[in-house]
Amino acid sequence: MKRLLLAGLLAVVSVAGASAQDYPNRPVTVIVPFPAGGPTDAIIRNLGERMRVSLGQPLIVEYVTGAGGTVGTTRANRAAPDGYTIICGHFGTHATNGAVYQLPYDLVTDFTPISLLPRNPYLIVAQKNLPPGNLREFMAYLKANPGKVNMGHPGVGTGPHLLAIQLANLAGGMMNYVPYRGSGPAMTDLIAGQIDLMVDQVQTSSGQVRAGTIKAYAIAAPTRASSAPDVPTVDEAGAPRLHMSLWYGFWAPPGTPAPIVNKLRAAVQDALGDPEVQARLLSLGMEIPPREQQTAEALVAQQKADIAFWWPIIRAAGIKQQ
Repeated sequence: MKRLLLAGLLAVVSVAGASAQDYPNRPVTVIVPFPAGGPTDAIIRNLGERMRVSLGQPLIVEYVTGAGGTVGTTRANRAAPDGYTIICGHFGTHATNGAVYQLPYDLVTDFTPISLLPRNPYLIVAQKNLPPGNLREFMAYLKANPGKVNMGHPGVGTGPHLLAIQLANLAGGMMNYVPYRGSGPAMTDLIAGQIDLMVDQVQTSSGQVRAGTIKAYAIAAPTRASSAPDVPTVDEAGAPRLHMSLWYGFWAPPGTPAPIVNKLRAAVQDALGDPEVQARLLSLGMEIPPREQQTAEALVAQQKADIAFWWPIIRAAGIKQQ
């Protein structure tokens, strides 16, 4: 009996090894838990072709949207652990959502981390006719006009919503939080003057700032963005350490074999090391982590740090699934 069990175990190990050695022999599906055309798309587009060179197979994007990204995340969690389905998630899907939604899985332990990807800092932007001309003036205006400022955000518990709450707390004021089905519709209303404030990614808002359709108060980062060099940091503008950026990552389903994960990680690192890929991402305002941080370990460390910092804030604010 022991010999039979050992023979069976060896057979399983042998099959798994052969599968990993042969991987990939068909396209890899990347779940994007948000609608097409967003910032996540930009990362996949820029990494995908270069990763194809390393993997010998294309990345096929599948949009699985709904409930703040939790529908797509659930799909990835339940997929076969064979390396042919992975997810491109971020700060919201794999950190803060755990405090907002009742999830059927643990965001840290029930996924296989692959690599930390580029991040996109947030800009604090306002409709162009709002009276305050800079962040200090805005904070004073917010305190003096409680409930007068309408802030648009892409969903309860998202990064922009949380950063705005922190900004209001720091100013000692209060604003109205208006949820939208994504940042695009909110930006449309900001340009039209229907709302007063947004916290939006540099990638998607810096063009509007340059065009003069909206104005920027500050970037929520310790350094200025190369794509918006004239916009001061929050530290310079009067809101010290109000930092937040939307980091991204690749995850596989739980139980995905290490050799497969290593192949995917190597393909990511090859892509992020390509000068053309780097130039395109930097032009979008993305910040590329150093090669030594493009790892599963760095991704998990980022997750845990944000869970530790933001979950108490979310719970104290009473933010829950709606």
